[in-house]
Amino acid sequence: MTTSDRNFFLFTISLSPMLISFQSVIGQPRAKQFLTGSFARQKTGHAYLFRGPAGVGKKTCAQAFAALINCTAPVNGDVCGHCPSCMKYHSGNHPDLLIIEPQGTSSALKIDQIRELKKTLTYPPFEARFRVVLIKDIHLTMRRKEVTNSLLKTLEEPPADTVFILTGDEAGDILPTILSRCQIIPFHPLPYEQVAQALIHDRIEAQTAASLAAISEGSLGRARLLYQEELLPLRREIIESLLALAPGTPDTVDAVFQLAEKAADTKDNLDELLDLITIWLRDIMLAHKGLTDRVINSDLHSLLPAACRRWDHDQLADKLQRINRARQQLLHNCNRTLVCEVLFFGLL
Repeated sequence: MTTSDRNFFLFTISLSPMLISFQSVIGQPRAKQFLTGSFARQKTGHAYLFRGPAGVGKKTCAQAFAALINCTAPVNGDVCGHCPSCMKYHSGNHPDLLIIEPQGTSSALKIDQIRELKKTLTYPPFEARFRVVLIKDIHLTMRRKEVTNSLLKTLEEPPADTVFILTGDEAGDILPTILSRCQIIPFHPLPYEQVAQALIHDRIEAQTAASLAAISEGSLGRARLLYQEELLPLRREIIESLLALAPGTPDTVDAVFQLAEKAADTKDNLDELLDLITIWLRDIMLAHKGLTDRVINSDLHSLLPAACRRWDHDQLADKLQRINRARQQLLHNCNRTLVCEVLFFGLL
């Protein structure tokens, strides 16, 4: 296997078709100002940690920075969009951008990926001034000591022509030794209005876009996931069914079994679906206190009166505990459909 073949096997490059530029990054003005400022001062660091919630632009910003530091004719602090380097970033075929992320069903990097990266770094970049290595979701790898130790050694003695960009969740544990070797760039949730406008630009109906922006708490990536996986319609079906069904009847049993099967079929998105149901229960609690102006599920507002009549505060608290119990069971690889059946019967 040649070096080029090995790189193709280990590193996934998945750029969007739009021009990779800071202008394409929604929000995050401070992060963009810091990065463009360091480039203008020729103070590009060897390692950065982009830290913040998922889906708020960390990866897009990393790609924009990679394109900028390799652009041959930057314009007003951003890429020109026309030089050979920009065109390769735009097409997703730049050989000196390496995106390392977990492979298969694993949530963390494997030691072989870091070892192969270290071999690749012994060679100079193919053509760019800087090779950029983007390592995604570094917080998920912290529990694998052999991986983090190997990566730490690479960050301690990086090649002069390589820039590392790590992304991590704001709540995830990241070793202090990793933090100390990176310039930390904080990322924040996007304003709901900006998320909604971006979704409307994706041709999503305005009310749905507004609901997605609020439910996703300013994460454009999460909002798009919820829409693409059609989780909002399933959330509505589950909530309307729970309101309409009467416990103990044969029709209710059949309906719960069907809902549980649909929920289990969401597979990796089941946790997101449980989040949506949790947010709905929170909305009912707010409605009980007369705080309907703070309700997140604006598209389900008409269902609140019936929900308040159906369940009191203590019942809602019990349902939240049942959802937490279901999450724990799912973490232990219990049967998804069975977990959902037990949960939905408990939510009636």
